[in-house]
Amino acid sequence: MSNFRIGFGFDVHRLKHGIPFFLGGIKISSDFGAEGHSDADVLIHAICDALLGAAGLKDIGYYFPNTDPKYKGIDSKKLLSEVLDKIKSLGYSIGNIDSTITLEHPKLMAYIDQMKDVLSKVLNIDTDQISIKATTNEKLGYVGRGEGINAQAVVLIFKN
Repeated sequence: MSNFRIGFGFDVHRLKHGIPFFLGGIKISSDFGAEGHSDADVLIHAICDALLGAAGLKDIGYYFPNTDPKYKGIDSKKLLSEVLDKIKSLGYSIGNIDSTITLEHPKLMAYIDQMKDVLSKVLNIDTDQISIKATTNEKLGYVGRGEGINAQAVVLIFKN
């Protein structure tokens, strides 16, 4: 087994007017939010799946099922912290995270540094180990119509 492993994560949620919008561990000012069993933070969920996959573990839904009432409305930063504990228990540390959020609006540039600050604290890594990019879907598909949001993440982990 190699000392270095990569993992990929993807998450998607429907957007709904009148609910809070959590992304990258922060609340985004918006008329709509992502709908889900937890706080529906697609970026954190994608990062969780990437970390779990890199460590050869099962997906986020296995560990935090949307059928379990204890995860209803949970802050996804708590899930991320638990995922970190799982990979650390296997002797892994995070090398870096590269992620992309796809959303038509609101524009996210003003929030990215704050997201990186929050995530770096949860994961106990430096902000320069986290890349968060945002793009639109050029008005195509469910993202383009404003019906949903998705995020993708790739991580590198290594054995201590």
